[in-house]
Amino acid sequence: MSVRRLAPDAIQPQSFSFTPENRAWAGTVIAKYPEARKVSAVIPLLWRAQEQHEYWLPKAAIEYVAELLGMAKIRVLEVATFYSMFNLAPVGHHFVQVCGTTPCRLNGAEKIIDACKSRFGEERHVSADGKFSWLEVECLGACCNAPMVQINNDYYEDLTVESFNTLLDDLAAGRPVKKGPQKERRNSEALGGAKTLQDPSLYDGSVVGSWKARFDAEEAKRAEAAKAAAAEAAKG
Repeated sequence: MSVRRLAPDAIQPQSFSFTPENRAWAGTVIAKYPEARKVSAVIPLLWRAQEQHEYWLPKAAIEYVAELLGMAKIRVLEVATFYSMFNLAPVGHHFVQVCGTTPCRLNGAEKIIDACKSRFGEERHVSADGKFSWLEVECLGACCNAPMVQINNDYYEDLTVESFNTLLDDLAAGRPVKKGPQKERRNSEALGGAKTLQDPSLYDGSVVGSWKARFDAEEAKRAEAAKAAAAEAAKG
């Protein structure tokens, strides 16, 4: 496991606090937990702090979250340095995380990585305009849509070098982009559309399918039987 350290003091802000909106949000998250367990809110609060601070987490934000939750600062620092989803140094406005595990590698991730190097330089380097930086990461969980990248909170799948460069051009220019699969695919269905479970008789129109109606009927039958049994017991 690589060592994760905070950014140099020279670029650390002197202070951090949530905006009024984020402070109110944090209060609702903390309220979900019993007073003795409010430290359980540490990860969502750190995530919101990172989002507020240009997608990276400074020391002042870590200490601010510790104070909000009544935690020792070192405990919050342990969380922030353990999880790779927390960026401990500045990243570009568009932070590109390239999946480099086996399915993506087999489907062209190395070409996506080469494109990042060509356009932005080495990993963790922020482009001169501040718009981009990139990092190779482990599996992002869309293996059948490989290769893929995560840019900030969004996923872009079924990439080719051409579609990836177009995506970067559009982001750089502030143009709208299509999230998710970049080919004609719905979520993780097979290319060209679903090939199975197409018989309309399998479904009752609900999201979960026709089995729900059967379970509802069985549950109603059990409830009716319990009601009848209770009535018989009352007679006795």
